[in-house]
Amino acid sequence: MVLSPLARVVLKVITALALAFLYIPIFLIAILSLNKAGNLVWPPSGLTLHWWRLAWHNQGVRDALWTSVKVGLCATAIALILGTMASLAVHRFTFFGRTSISFLIVLPIALPGVVTGMALNRGFDSAGITLSFFTLIVAHATFCVVVVYNNVFARLRRLSPNLDEAGADLGADLFQSYRYITYPLIKSALLAGGLLAFALSFDEIVVTTFTAGVGIETLPQWIYNNIARPNQVPIVNVVAVFVILLSIIPVYLAQRLTDATAGIAGR
Repeated sequence: MVLSPLARVVLKVITALALAFLYIPIFLIAILSLNKAGNLVWPPSGLTLHWWRLAWHNQGVRDALWTSVKVGLCATAIALILGTMASLAVHRFTFFGRTSISFLIVLPIALPGVVTGMALNRGFDSAGITLSFFTLIVAHATFCVVVVYNNVFARLRRLSPNLDEAGADLGADLFQSYRYITYPLIKSALLAGGLLAFALSFDEIVVTTFTAGVGIETLPQWIYNNIARPNQVPIVNVVAVFVILLSIIPVYLAQRLTDATAGIAGR
């Protein structure tokens, strides 16, 4: 489609405004995390790494970081197993309710976090399960599964449906077919889905608030609990920047994996 010069200028301006709206607040937080004054006054009175050193040695921050990492890794592991199994079942087999099952798998990520959190909280309470580290992992896995499922299912749809039959003709059973044929072809989709699932879990706070046990605090929760404390504002800024940077890495890697795979498939 050929655009007129005016349309190109308008699109560029709209794009620039959208990017500015998204990233200028992040840039401001990054600058304020280096502010000598240790408050939200703009412009900064000077730049220092003092608050970064304090944040690194803050035991509450380190405990919350370790909790977020553990929850993210466990939820991602569960999501990789369940998401892969669900995508293989829905893609390979035709059965009654197949479309409905696919919809139900994807639904948790479409619902507002507060609805999911309340539903899980009531569900655990009705089942007599005390909120704990386990319930937090289960809660995060519910939406992490969606990310893995979507990535793997999209990859499976691009594969030839005759690959499994070809493997069976050569004597491969179901597990050998998956190990030697399907898995190598979906490996990058699994990795990309796992990275995105971890990033999603690491940033989550709404569902966490409803499903975390007493004394369990993730990094986003630590930010929320300390943002109103004036003496903690500089450290909160540092932790917020750290969360952003740590979230960018898996998202960037997942995007690179997706682009590389798409480029190979397009040849």
